[in-house]
Amino acid sequence: MTCSSCQKKVQDLLLATPGVTSATIDLVSGSATIDMSSHVSTEALQAALKDHPKYQLTEKKSPVVAYEEPSVSWFVTYKPILLIFGYVLAVSFLIGKSDIWVTMRVFMAGFFLVFSFFKFLDLGGFADSYSMYDIVAKKFRAWGYIYPFVELGLGLAFVTGFKPIPMNYITLAVMSVSIVGVLQSVFNKRKIKCACLGAVFNLPMSTVTIIEDSIMIAMSVVMLIKMS
Repeated sequence: MTCSSCQKKVQDLLLATPGVTSATIDLVSGSATIDMSSHVSTEALQAALKDHPKYQLTEKKSPVVAYEEPSVSWFVTYKPILLIFGYVLAVSFLIGKSDIWVTMRVFMAGFFLVFSFFKFLDLGGFADSYSMYDIVAKKFRAWGYIYPFVELGLGLAFVTGFKPIPMNYITLAVMSVSIVGVLQSVFNKRKIKCACLGAVFNLPMSTVTIIEDSIMIAMSVVMLIKMS
């Protein structure tokens, strides 16, 4: 675009997209800055310009480093995830009582249900964060939108006791794939945001995330050994 008329037309087309609250076109840099009341996909923005093929819109890739280390203590930083683990663990012991297998099943159910809940609060934000480090979401961004539904399904399956052997195999597979990206990020010391609690909490990727995934992998393996 080289004229203000084209600039205004594109801005109006983008503003007509549901969820877009403002759109500013910079003719010099050839970039668009778009504010949204809720997440709007790049595909939806491109669709707004489909009847005007001379206007092309592509997504500007964000830098990998997307997290700034907070100047607070370790406990304050990870307080949300520690509280969640504490609550889920306490409820699991109360329900399971002396039965360790029931305790483990309830813990796995609570883990998936609670963590999926936070991801659903901002599904688009989770998908954006997850695609920065997960090995599947990097190549198949839609996985970031699918993953919370997988967690929800696993949580409900563990609550109801639905097909425990297949569900534990799925848990093992999903969490094993998930931990690969986490390990790569932590060992490479990449300072990025962890998407374990969605986009609600600003948690850094760290060994806490590795421990979280490892616990679920270990539990699924133990459950499979017990049921075999």
